[in-house]
This record gives sequence, C-alpha cells and structure tokens, in this order.
Amino acid sequence: MHPDQIGELDFTAQRREMVERQLRKRGIRDGRVLEAMLAVPRHEFVPEEFRAMSYEDKPISIGEEQTISQPFIVAAMIEAMELKGNEKVLEVGAGSGYAAAILSKLAALVYTVESRTGLATAAQERLKRLKFTDVAVHTGDGSAGLPDAAPFDAILVAAAAPLVPQPLIDQLAEGGRMVIPIGDEKAQELVLMRKLKGELHSRTLHHCAFVPLIGRYGFNR
Repeated sequence: MHPDQIGELDFTAQRREMVERQLRKRGIRDGRVLEAMLAVPRHEFVPEEFRAMSYEDKPISIGEEQTISQPFIVAAMIEAMELKGNEKVLEVGAGSGYAAAILSKLAALVYTVESRTGLATAAQERLKRLKFTDVAVHTGDGSAGLPDAAPFDAILVAAAAPLVPQPLIDQLAEGGRMVIPIGDEKAQELVLMRKLKGELHSRTLHHCAFVPLIGRYGFNR
C-alpha cells in the first residue's frame, strides 16, 4: 500500500473516532449531521503543520488570527439549524471552508462570506478542489450579510458579536433559524434564534469562545 493511502486510512479512522467520541457521545443526535461530519475530510481544511491535530477536540489556528472551530461546536451549531436538505444557507465567517463543506452536505445551497481576502481565496480553491460545488464564497463584511442573495432559511455565524447584527435579522426568512455566539470578545453564549411572525425567539445552547466578528455590525476595529 502506498504511504499516502496509509495516511488517508489513518485519517478515516480518526474521523470515525471523532464522530463517536466527540459528537455522538456528547449528544449530537441528527444522523444527517453525523454522516456529514464523517464524510468531510477535516484534515484537508487544516494547515499542513497542524494536520496531525485535525481530529482533536479543539479549535486549530488557520492563520490571520482565525481558527477552525472544534468538531463538537461545528456539529452543535449545524444540528441546531435542523436542516432538511432544501434550504438556502448563509455562513458568516468562511475561515478555511470546513463548516461550509459540512453545510453543503445538508442544504441545497450555501453562501459563505469571509472578510479576509487570503482566507476567502484559499477556501474557494480548497472547496473547488474537493468538489464541494454547492458553495458560493464571497469576500466582504459578513456582519452585513449578503443582501443580494437573501432571504436565507438558515444563518450560521462563526464569529462572536456583541449583538445580533440587524442585517442578518432582516435577511433571515420567516421561520428561519440563526445560530450565533453573543457576548464580549473573550466569552460568549451560543444562541439559537427562530424568526416567527417577524420576531426573533431565542434560547441558549452552550457557552463558547469564538474569534470576534469584525465589521460594521460586529466589533468595529
């Protein structure tokens, strides 16, 4: 067997263990989410020097002061959106493209916005190479959403905001779900929101610590 094939087999085994120990045993129940997390090669979205850590229960640096979130948080956020397969989804904070790849397995169309040009370009090239074709990567201020593609059935915000950005509320479809970390730049609560009759109804999912959402409606640096 070629050494590269041995490495891929090892990553597959690590991915199975990740799904069982970090996700299923910690309460992730949606079978479609578990299957997507098993199918997407997380190590392809991690810098080469950190690949050995790809399936550990921790966030990993991807450069430019950004991280790929720990597997459990990715799964918990996506499970909370209760995707059935026909939705149009917006992700704010593309990062390496990992969550967008997971989302593309669970929704009809995924739009992802990244403020850092280098990360956005790399994510787009990576997703294309790995044949995740239902993801549209945009560069811009994610806190302002993507009005030209709205409304969205679900919105995932992968960066912390002090308040829910009003443009994202406006771009969420009736009956839509948004998952977003709310708090200060050090600690937040992961909140699930549903838009019913034009109003948001929320509940807290987990305590968390995300990088800050930078932009007009986030932490404006």
